[in-house]
Amino acid sequence: MLTIEQIESVCDDPRSSSLPHQMVESSALSLRAVFYPFGFLAEVRTNSHAVLEQYGELWGKFQHQQNAPPVRCDVQLVESDAVDCPPAPTYRLGLPFMVCVADRDNYCIVDLERSHARIVLSQAALRHPLYAQYFLLGVPACCIATGLATPVHAGCVTLNGRGVLLCGDSGAGKSTLSYACARAGWTYITDDASYVLNGGSGRIVTGNCHQVRFRPSAASLFPELEGCDITPRAAGKPSIELPTAPMTHITPAQTAAVDFIVFLNRRTPGPPQLVPYRKDVARRFMRQILYGPEESLARQYESIEKLLSAEIFELRYHDLSWAIDRLQILVTEGQ
Repeated sequence: MLTIEQIESVCDDPRSSSLPHQMVESSALSLRAVFYPFGFLAEVRTNSHAVLEQYGELWGKFQHQQNAPPVRCDVQLVESDAVDCPPAPTYRLGLPFMVCVADRDNYCIVDLERSHARIVLSQAALRHPLYAQYFLLGVPACCIATGLATPVHAGCVTLNGRGVLLCGDSGAGKSTLSYACARAGWTYITDDASYVLNGGSGRIVTGNCHQVRFRPSAASLFPELEGCDITPRAAGKPSIELPTAPMTHITPAQTAAVDFIVFLNRRTPGPPQLVPYRKDVARRFMRQILYGPEESLARQYESIEKLLSAEIFELRYHDLSWAIDRLQILVTEGQ
């Protein structure tokens, strides 16, 4: 297992540091495939068909929509005598590099400036697909979340081509309200994580329209969720995770233009209402999850300011049907 000092050494100067012995040059990875996570181009090179299958599950449903330099992912599968799932990784950020280490056979080094991830993955880890996808294979998406787009902790739905970004803390009801709106005829973009496209003049966001995730308690609100299994997760709280493709009552879309930003508030007692919200609080809320090289942060701050040119509200509510109706009035009447 790499020590913290070794990780820090790689972070300090990974270009001149010797790579761990398992990591080979990209030319030795003979298998090639392209995928389009969140619409961006990702080029995967590996020595394993099984790795490509995992990327197919992770990113295979997305369509190519964004013109941007590719994210490069070099993934080497190594033999391992281990049978147990590896431990959760340790992360170190030494800009412009991020290093993620679980053990000596499972780690990655990501160059955030060059959008290049080099990953070593053991056969033992690959026998646990949720672990492999969440902790290692999905890590190259951080290149998108730093250099190509700006992540926002928000769901997104649209009605008649007008987008509403649903913001709030974990548990605020973003997934529930996003799905409820979609059931009522809105277009579904994402339930919990939106990405603002950097550059351009529009407030355009993308997300994972191919999946919706619920707290187990959501089954009491949506009868169709009754009896659904709790999805095993590599990290985070137990949830029900379902693909949207089989849901004939849901219309998904990969991108949307944002016209309104709505912060969800189910805490405040009193009558339900939609009221203007503070831009300074919204700005701080959105900036707090950002990281990356200085130039990337500057682009992301610009994207946040562009996004904040939309009208911003707080939705105080307790009844889901009332919230959907009030959002529909906002979209159709602009108030």
